[in-house]
Order: sequence, then C-alpha cells, then structure tokens
Amino acid sequence: MMKRWQFSKRLLPLLAGLVLLLSACGREDLSTLNPQGSIAQSQFDLMKLSIGIMTGVVVIVFGLSVYVLVRYRRKPGDKSIPKQVEGSHKLEIIWTVIPIILLIILAVPTLKYVFAFAEDYSKDENAVKVKVTAHQYWWEFEYPEYKIRTAQDLVIPFGKKIAVELSTKDVLHSFWIPSLAGKMDTNRIDSLDKGNKNKMYFDAPEENVYRGKCAELCGPSHAYMDFKVKSVNQETFNAWVKEMQAPAKPFTGDAAVAEVFKQSCLSCHAVENEPKTAPNLKGIGSREAVAGILLNRERASESLDQAKIEDHLRKWIKETDDIKPGNKMGVIKLEDNEIDQIVDYLANYKLDSLEQINNGIPNVEE
Repeated sequence: MMKRWQFSKRLLPLLAGLVLLLSACGREDLSTLNPQGSIAQSQFDLMKLSIGIMTGVVVIVFGLSVYVLVRYRRKPGDKSIPKQVEGSHKLEIIWTVIPIILLIILAVPTLKYVFAFAEDYSKDENAVKVKVTAHQYWWEFEYPEYKIRTAQDLVIPFGKKIAVELSTKDVLHSFWIPSLAGKMDTNRIDSLDKGNKNKMYFDAPEENVYRGKCAELCGPSHAYMDFKVKSVNQETFNAWVKEMQAPAKPFTGDAAVAEVFKQSCLSCHAVENEPKTAPNLKGIGSREAVAGILLNRERASESLDQAKIEDHLRKWIKETDDIKPGNKMGVIKLEDNEIDQIVDYLANYKLDSLEQINNGIPNVEE
C-alpha cells in the first residue's frame, strides 16, 4: 500500500505537467484568447475582467489565511486556551459590502455587452444577411439578398456587420467562430416555419481567413464539422457575388462521365444556387478545405495548394466514411478514370474573384 502511494506521489506532478503542456496545444486561430473581431474583443475583455476579479479574491483570501496561520499560530509550550471572542460587526459589514461591490463591477459591463451582442441587424440595409443551416456534418450558407447558396466557406466583406440567422436540418448544432464571436445554437425549424430562429451578428476587421467549428456534440463526426470565414474587401465580395450568380461552368470531361457525374453527384449536390441535400459545389476549387477538414493550405499567408486540392477531393470521394464517420454521402462506386475527370473538373472550378486572396494574404497575423 505504501509503495502504491509513493508511486502516486511521483505520478501526480507528471500528470500536472502534462495537463499544463496539453492546455497550450491547438491552433492559435481557433482560440478565444486571440480575438480579432469587435465582438470577440468585447467578450475577451469581459473574460479578463471576471478572471481578474476572481484572481484578486483568491489571492486576498489565501493571503489572509496564510497571515492568520503564521501570525496567530500556537507557540511552542503554550497550552493556554485563546481568548474567545464573537464576530465583529465591522468585519461582517466589510466582507458583505466588498462582494456586492465586486458583483456590481462585473454586472454592469456584462449587462451592457449582453444587450449589445443581442442587437438585431437583420433589417439593417448596410449589413450582409446570411442564413446559416447546419447539417450532419457540414454548413450551408445562403445569402437571400443575392439569391446565392454555398457551403463550408462563408465569404464576407470585412468591416461590415454580418447578420446571421441560424437553423438546423437535423440535430442541434452550435455555430462558433472563436476569433470573431461566441457560440450560438442552431434550432430545428419545421415545415410550417415554427421554432426559435436564433440570430447573431459579427464582423471581421481585415482581409483574412478565420476558422469556425460546431460547438455542440452532434454525432460521430462532430469534431470534424469545421468551416471557414473568408473575409475579403468590398470590391472582391461584389465580384464574388456576380460569379456565384452566373451560370455554372459546364463539365469538362467525356460525355459518358458527365452523365455519371450528373447521376452520382448532382442528384444530391448542386453547382447552381438551388437547394439540395448536400454541399453546393460551385467554386469548390477556390475553397479553403475539402469536406471542411482537409485543409488546402495551413495559413492564409500561403497559397492554396492545387495538388492538395486534387488529392483531397480524390481521397474524399474514395474514403468519405473514414474521413467523416456517420456522414450521409456514403462511398460512390466509380471507375478510376471517372474519378480523375470529376476531380479535374471540381479542382479547377475556381472563382476568379477569390484568386488574389487564395494566393496568400501578405503580413497576415493568425
């Protein structure tokens, strides 16, 4: 028993060190501690205030405890009973008033930010409206003002408010862009349009690529339900809208393979702005990732890697169940030459409006 206790004493410091080490792991651009939007910055300021107050309370309480233990400890040989005193009204008032003051200090900015974050920009003429629909395990983005549908990459103009309306087609999900804004659940809306449509807004301060995730356990591939927010200048955004509104580029392969592509892929996917049950493929060659998690570049300062795009598309078609277990696509049985032509079409379906940002954003901080 003693040996086991000694082993545990040696193991505990090691485990504590591992916890501290692992707590620092992860991507910097997926951290709430690296705010880059006005909403995220306000939330971060509120977090610092609350942590500062709690840290101050802990330091003071522990400091007083140590002081009392040292100052009033029993001296060697002293066996007398200390003088018995009752509570001090002055001290009771002090330690009642101080917490009230601290709560007021925390409550005032909290209430201010809660109401500010809940502001509805859905009727603001200067805001960009986006309907976000969550699926297992991908994100659909609809721009009702422009009659555009896309998936996985949310393209926005920086410096503008983005008014978001959230819903889900299946289970509960949660929309989260750590460096731009906090989490918001997506609720299911039935055919009669009943249900609670959660709304939020955020903005991006500069041209960049921000990473988003699903923050609600939604199934086997919850951890792989990622998306990207691609922030561009207004001119680029306008050009992107025109390209997305334009007719789809025709399939470039053989006629027989074009029919296979139509029957096997376009029965669920779309290359136009029509609603379908699977992600829209229009301009997929310009996206940050395939399936949301197979990154076509690691950082926004790099260029999209064409070889990676092709490899990721081929891998997704062949190994979809291994990459995202539980997804509804399933493995499509295609010949190698059919896959090659489909991959070539999709990988080269690029949007000219995004080419500049896809070639790397200089001096970007991630």
